[in-house]
Amino acid sequence: MFGISELAIILIVVIVLLGAKRLPDLARSAGKSARILKAEAKAMKETRDAEGEAGAPRVIRGETVGRQEAGSPEPDTGQQPRGRA
Repeated sequence: MFGISELAIILIVVIVLLGAKRLPDLARSAGKSARILKAEAKAMKETRDAEGEAGAPRVIRGETVGRQEAGSPEPDTGQQPRGRA
């Protein structure tokens, strides 16, 4: 994507804008962030594997809706409508 000359120009601009003294702190905090992100991703993968749901689809339980007839504006939920005996 970028060539060596473009990366060198970007690096020079960053050094000028941030200053040479703040650059090591910035790199250190970026390294810590990358390590934390990697550790969290690994922990999530281990948790998923331990639960045995790595390849199994998740089932979300909810209301079952039947097919609607042409004259029926409400979905068939299998329950009696309220207010009717």
